[in-house]
Amino acid sequence: MSHADLVVVANRLPVDRDDEGGWRPSPGGLVAALEPVMRHADGAWVGWPGQPDLHVDEFDFSGMHLVPVGLSEHEVADYYEGFSNGTIWPLYHDVIAAPRYRRDWWNAYVEVNQRFADAAARAAAPNATVWVQDYQLQLVPQLVRAQRPDVTIGYFHHIPFPAYGLFSQLPWRRQVLEGLLGADVIGFQRTADASNFARAVHRQLRYETRASGIRVRNEDGTQRLALAKAFPISIDAAAYVELAQRDDIRRRAAEIRAELGNPEKIFLGVDRLDYTKGIRHRMEAIGELFDEGRLSVERATLVQVASPSRERVDAYAQLRDEIEQVVGRINGTHDTMEHTAIRYLHQAFPREEMVALYLAADVMLVTALRDGMNLVAKEYVASRTDNQGVLVLSEFAGAADELSTAIRVNPHDIEGMKDAIMDAVEMPPTEQRKRMRKLRHRVQEHDVVAWSRGFLTALARSRKANAS
Repeated sequence: MSHADLVVVANRLPVDRDDEGGWRPSPGGLVAALEPVMRHADGAWVGWPGQPDLHVDEFDFSGMHLVPVGLSEHEVADYYEGFSNGTIWPLYHDVIAAPRYRRDWWNAYVEVNQRFADAAARAAAPNATVWVQDYQLQLVPQLVRAQRPDVTIGYFHHIPFPAYGLFSQLPWRRQVLEGLLGADVIGFQRTADASNFARAVHRQLRYETRASGIRVRNEDGTQRLALAKAFPISIDAAAYVELAQRDDIRRRAAEIRAELGNPEKIFLGVDRLDYTKGIRHRMEAIGELFDEGRLSVERATLVQVASPSRERVDAYAQLRDEIEQVVGRINGTHDTMEHTAIRYLHQAFPREEMVALYLAADVMLVTALRDGMNLVAKEYVASRTDNQGVLVLSEFAGAADELSTAIRVNPHDIEGMKDAIMDAVEMPPTEQRKRMRKLRHRVQEHDVVAWSRGFLTALARSRKANAS
């Protein structure tokens, strides 16, 4: 049993199993943001080790104490693939795909959330801070509070929170809201998400909601304020700048352009293969531009990286089939022996290769139909140390609130997206530099360290306010 002053609770541990049965650090901005904070605060991280039926004792790794929560294959199917990604994910992403409401999935979700909460309660020192991450663990704040009323609890919601008309479909809507209100600070990516949450609380629970916070009734009859606010997440910008300046990565970027036949313009899409990302919409726009002769394969090509995601979920397997059919149709019509319209890569790449792709790409296409933030947009901007390149960004991604000098698009408007893509193609270098400097300033000033610092500062203020 650990006694940590800061306990992070996330679906996954910040490590992956390596080929020798040991552990290696997981890639990702959340780990980069919290690792130094946790070392300083004697922190512990509660999470699933990533494989079903793998039971591991607590261990230390890279200055952090890790508390594994084992999940059976049945629990992975019902709690994770089922309720988290078959119910909550589509519901919270504007029902782009139809959510399924199954009681056995909900029961597994409750049981697993309780197990995570128990582990967090055991790991926390007296008066510690517990920070819960994301939609897989929405019940954990209240479950921790029931066991440990002495701790300060934060929750950060990495995906969108839906408008009440959609959220109200959820049969267990009250339980989810009550679970989240166990936290002292509930963070969201966008102000609109925080407003949607406050509106749902008022409609369902009749709690008083103000800018200063939501007045919550504790089980002992006392009251406290829970703050629901936007804390837009970011990336480790300095790490991307460092990689982008390396000679080997710059050489690799030139090699990529050569391997693609040195087209005048390279478009790039980088996504998990997910129906929320608008991959098919951007391909449809690109395909029509080729059909109309506004683009040619000698002049332009799209590189689409679509990393595998939730392949055992039917909606994702169907999406893969649809995307591959679209790619085949467009390439079959427009490819030549020397050039291809779309280079489709259904695989994941290391960060170094991604930065090389960002440097090679003239236009970054982020056309999400709904996205909490979309960190790829920020990675592209951070990597463009030459202040060149154009970001085409969906207005439905959280990043659109911050990256105001990107070309904004409605991905449902294919004609508008085609015009935006051509605007990006034809944008003069001076205009690119002007826009990119502003984008890079925003990303570098508001990086992931600033995000974690801002959230933890809000938690500390909440502790003082509720203690007075």
